[in-house]
Amino acid sequence: METFIASRLTAGNKVFPAEIVIDQHGVTLKIPGLFSGNETTVPYTRISSVDITCPFIGYSSIVISTTGEGNIRAHGFRKSQVLRMKNLILAKINEEQAAR
Repeated sequence: METFIASRLTAGNKVFPAEIVIDQHGVTLKIPGLFSGNETTVPYTRISSVDITCPFIGYSSIVISTTGEGNIRAHGFRKSQVLRMKNLILAKINEEQAAR
């Protein structure tokens, strides 16, 4: 299991930064809040694509597209983090497909 936490220096992450957790079951996006928070988990079998945006200056974003469950979008990560997330997710998808 790996956890990636967005930088507090980016918009929307100042007090409660977003977290992406990649484990054996799927990808979980956690957006904490003061009195409540949102958490979305998508199993690898429901992921259709993983897109990253890495600007020359600034923080990177990741968009995980799913089949029927909407998209997971998160911003405020370093380039190395989004590249690692993408590689982990694609490897897990390949493992799932090979197991079938």
